[in-house]
Amino acid sequence: MKKIALIEDDADLFALLKYTLEREGYSFCGLMTGKGVLEFCRRERPDLLILDITLPYCDGLQICKQLRGSPDLASLPIVFLTARASETDRILGLELGGNDYLVKPFSVRELLARIRVQLRGEPLASGRLLRAGELELDPARCEVRLRDERLEVTATEFRLLECLMSRPGLVLSRQQILDLVWGQDRAVTDRTIDVFVLRLRQKVERDPTNPVFIQSVRGFGYRFCQPASPSESAA
Repeated sequence: MKKIALIEDDADLFALLKYTLEREGYSFCGLMTGKGVLEFCRRERPDLLILDITLPYCDGLQICKQLRGSPDLASLPIVFLTARASETDRILGLELGGNDYLVKPFSVRELLARIRVQLRGEPLASGRLLRAGELELDPARCEVRLRDERLEVTATEFRLLECLMSRPGLVLSRQQILDLVWGQDRAVTDRTIDVFVLRLRQKVERDPTNPVFIQSVRGFGYRFCQPASPSESAA
């Protein structure tokens, strides 16, 4: 049984989501304050966190940043659920490490669909080990390694990297990436993909401003490139 954690200070909404999630078969835990969230997550070990932004003691953006900076919690899927609806807020939430961003008022069915996407975790490739130079992705272990060091990536970042690495050299449009990575149960935009690509580049590229692996194709989308071997570079 998957465990969902909720950080939400509205008592009525907290009670509604607790009832809904338990009815859907999830284990539930939650806090109605932004205080002590890291310790709470370490103790409860949820599979996904639903996080409000405007909270007592500590806002959700800061909590997200702290979680992404903690090695034991960095890969926890985070779905923001907030009344802050501007594009700037959405982009900031994603850039700080959120996996998804849903604005209040919201549809409970849509929230459940987004939760299912984040918990799906099914590999896109055949399960084979994927390698490109010093970068390695292992679908069986859900691990990404760079120069033999394990990288902390979120579930969505992992699926996006797997989608690209399993199709080397193939240019994928943003719409194709949305369909392959987020599936039908999603309500994300092209800008969301750009944010996740930026986050991946910061983790896998030596120089994110001059990417070797994940390259942009202007006006269309992205492709994954295998780096040239030393012998090919010398030639």
